[in-house]
Parts: sequence; C-alpha cells; structure tokens
Amino acid sequence: MREVLLGLLHKEPSHGYELKLAIESMFGELWPDVNIGQIYQTLGRLERAGLVRSATVAQGARPDKRVYELTVAGRDEVQRWVDEPLPAVRVRDTFFSKLLLAWKTRLADPVVLIDRQRRAYLRQLRDLGALADTTASLVGRLAVEAATLHVQADLKLLEFCEQAVAAGDPEAGG
Repeated sequence: MREVLLGLLHKEPSHGYELKLAIESMFGELWPDVNIGQIYQTLGRLERAGLVRSATVAQGARPDKRVYELTVAGRDEVQRWVDEPLPAVRVRDTFFSKLLLAWKTRLADPVVLIDRQRRAYLRQLRDLGALADTTASLVGRLAVEAATLHVQADLKLLEFCEQAVAAGDPEAGG
C-alpha cells in the first residue's frame, strides 16, 4: 500500500478517497474494495515519516477535505523504489524452512509435508485457472499469469525436495 500511495501522489496531490478510487481503477479486480481506513493509516505513517504532507482545502459549501502531496523525501523514496530491482530469489522460503526443520528434527514425515503442499499448490493453480477465465483486463491477466508462474516454480521445487528426501538422511549431509 505504501509504495502504491507514493506512486499515485507522485502524479498529483490527492484526497484519501480519491486515492481509493485511483487504486480500484488502476488495479481493478486484483484489489477490489480497498479499505479506506488502511489508506488513511498509511497516509498518517507516511506523513510522520516526512514522505507526504497534508493540507486542508476549503470546498465552499461542502466540507473541507485533507489533500496529501509528496515531499521531496517522498519523491526520492518513490523514485528509489521504482529504480531498484526487487530480489527474485526467496532463500528463506517458508515451506522449505518447514520441510527442513521437520525432516532434520523428525517432527514430521517430509514426504507427507511435500504431498500436502503439492495438493495446496495444485488447488491454487485450479483457482488461478478459474480466475484467468473471468479476468478481462490486461492488468488482471498479467497478475494471474505471474501468480501461475510462481506456483509452477514452487511445484518444481517440491519435485527437487522430494528427490532430495528420497536420496537420504539430512544429518548425513547429502
């Protein structure tokens, strides 16, 4: 939410509700019913961090509204976020950590964990397939495809883990 709000405020100063509408318009079905409370909480944190400032704007007969805009530090922050590539590798993968701990401590049968996780990933793929069938927007199709590719890669990791488990005892180092 933080970076999305900074990015939208980079375009123009906005009121919280305008930001909500912009997010829903831009991200559509991927981010429906954005919580306005979350937007205002995040704006408050951004303001305390010195990344945005707000001002009350009079609207004549209508109630005044608070408009937020980026500070210089906010512009620098959003530009830094846009310019820096995100890490592609998840070395601290949660499932891998669970598997390794269960295997090394004999907490659970690693084959059972792998099988359970595989079923969960296959359910996710089916759900993503159903979502792909109902997603009309380019943004939605890109997001579904990205999620699908991530789940497929996770399935491939499970195959590798299954081979490693079949090969031997983790305490033996191999």
